[in-house]
Amino acid sequence: MVSSARFHRFALLFVLVIAVASCSSSKDDPNAQVERSAEILYNEGADLMDQGDYKEATDSFNEVERQHPYSQWATRAQLMAAYGYYKAQDYDQADLTLDRFIKLHPGHKDVDYAYYLKALCFYEQISDIGRDQAMTKLALENLDILTRRFPNSKYARDAMLKRDLTLDHLAGKEMEIGRYYLIRGHYVAAINRFREVVRTYQTTTHTPEALHRMVEAYMSLGIRQEAVRVAAVLGYNYPGSVWYEDSYTLMDDKERARLVSGQGFVDRTMGSLFRSQQSSAEERAEDKAEADAEAAEADAVEAMENAEDAAAPLSQDVPSAGVNFVPTNDGSGAAMVEKGQAPAPDMADTLPDSTE
Repeated sequence: MVSSARFHRFALLFVLVIAVASCSSSKDDPNAQVERSAEILYNEGADLMDQGDYKEATDSFNEVERQHPYSQWATRAQLMAAYGYYKAQDYDQADLTLDRFIKLHPGHKDVDYAYYLKALCFYEQISDIGRDQAMTKLALENLDILTRRFPNSKYARDAMLKRDLTLDHLAGKEMEIGRYYLIRGHYVAAINRFREVVRTYQTTTHTPEALHRMVEAYMSLGIRQEAVRVAAVLGYNYPGSVWYEDSYTLMDDKERARLVSGQGFVDRTMGSLFRSQQSSAEERAEDKAEADAEAAEADAVEAMENAEDAAAPLSQDVPSAGVNFVPTNDGSGAAMVEKGQAPAPDMADTLPDSTE
């Protein structure tokens, strides 16, 4: 009986010691999380963001979402946390946070900004053309999503400017590979690369050089007639280009005379450069049955083209975009956002009422 009483007193004393120790440790632990209002946490994160302490700022914004997951502040804090990760150059975490925001709030008024910031996370990781261009392709893909889904967004204009630069970058990569093949005498492989530039990236600044390099490759292969046809395309579209001058000097007197005499062969060359691009776009857009019908129609069109007058104007075969330059700034005064300088989300008209 005495032993039992002693055991109970000992057990009670042990429980009291554990309880006191727990209370003491929780008070002394500087990392212990204290419940605070969403407004205080959010404002704390905003202040830290202004001070450039992006890591602590994102921690505060994440704490808003953790402690108050169903408040209006949580939605806004999630977007601000993504911006904080972006400013800290933690692009992977920013991308994950933005994906979650888009998935949870597809109809939010700032979802266009989420897509814009997501595209910038890839855009700012673009490497030089000597390296893999996976990030460039992802940037282009996400910029296309923004401009296609939100054409009237205030971020769409900057997205279009950046899209032009990503296209130019990808074309530069193709040009680098093409020059590599050309220098080493792999002319067919080089022609395929240069043709891809003209076909897929025809609005970039690399198109004139791509046409000239095709002329060089055909000349090296001894296919001089095809070289003249491509040179004619170059001269027709870029008459003042230094690349056309270089191509012109490669020709003999008879071939130069052909360049300035007629446009018949020019039409067919332009058609051959762009026909496969149009066909592949149609195949992706149509199902198998429609694709079969398109193929049959293409055969009929080709037969008709072969019977056409050789002097038909070039504009009939050139897509509406042509192969002309597309400037990255049209002079209207709208400047492109520099790397690392994406604007923060607008907060004035979206902050919840402080009385929440």
